[in-house]
Order: sequence, then C-alpha cells, then structure tokens
Amino acid sequence: MSGFIPDFDSDGIVTVNRVLLKPQYSIDDLEERVAMLCENVKTYHSETGFIGGMVVLNSGMISNEGSTIGQAVESPMKDREALIITFWRSFEEHESSHRSPTFQPLFRQVLALCENGNEEIAYRMLWSGKSYTPEEAAEARAAKERYAGSA
Repeated sequence: MSGFIPDFDSDGIVTVNRVLLKPQYSIDDLEERVAMLCENVKTYHSETGFIGGMVVLNSGMISNEGSTIGQAVESPMKDREALIITFWRSFEEHESSHRSPTFQPLFRQVLALCENGNEEIAYRMLWSGKSYTPEEAAEARAAKERYAGSA
C-alpha cells in the first residue's frame, strides 16, 4: 500500500453500495440522508473498525478513451446513481456496525430512496496509490528511460 488511504492496510476490506435514486427523490435527499448515516458511522465506529469512506455521484460523463462498449455521449444514470464506498479493518467489524441500533434507522432512510434495493459487496484491496510529486514523477520518467532497454 502507498498510503493513499491513511491507516488502511492490506488486511482491510472495501465495501461498495450502489444506489439508484427513485424518480421522486433528489440528489439533495440522498446527500442529506447519506450525510446523517456517514456521521453516525464516524461517530460510533471510528474506534471499532471504520477507516474512512466516500460517496460518489454518476456525473454522466463517459470516457470514450477508457471505454470499450461504444461511444456513448452521456450515461443515462447521470445524477441518479451513487456509490457509497467505505474502508474497514475487517469484514466482521463492518457487519457489527450494521447491527448497531443507531445505524439501522438511518440506513433504512437511505434505503427508502433506492429503486434497486441494496446489495453491499465487500472487496479486498489489491492496490491503491496516489500521484507522484513533480520531483518523484521526473525521477520515475528518468528511471524508465534509463532502464527501458534492459527489460
């Protein structure tokens, strides 16, 4: 690991929830409910396995340079799909957090927004990284050029 996610080691897990908003709800509804849920997790589980997390919203942009499924212009899930991604020391600690009496009511409020129900998948981290500083990038390029012929 490279320290991209401080205090997260290779034994930890990453959980991902995919939320598809029901048409009658807005991004503001999602942000409010997820903020309450995330604040609860930080408050009650920072000492019992929670390392960090993020929530990302589908921007609608599709990378035609990085996609191999055609040349779409915009995702139909724009502003309707969000991913809730959390980082935990262990799966057991994650599961325990979900059994917390303070967590469950807030979790149900988020689920009420979802047209797709919920499936939370736990992943094992294989790699994470952050960008080089300008000096590190220059050094890496120089090393690549220096040793390119020896591989």
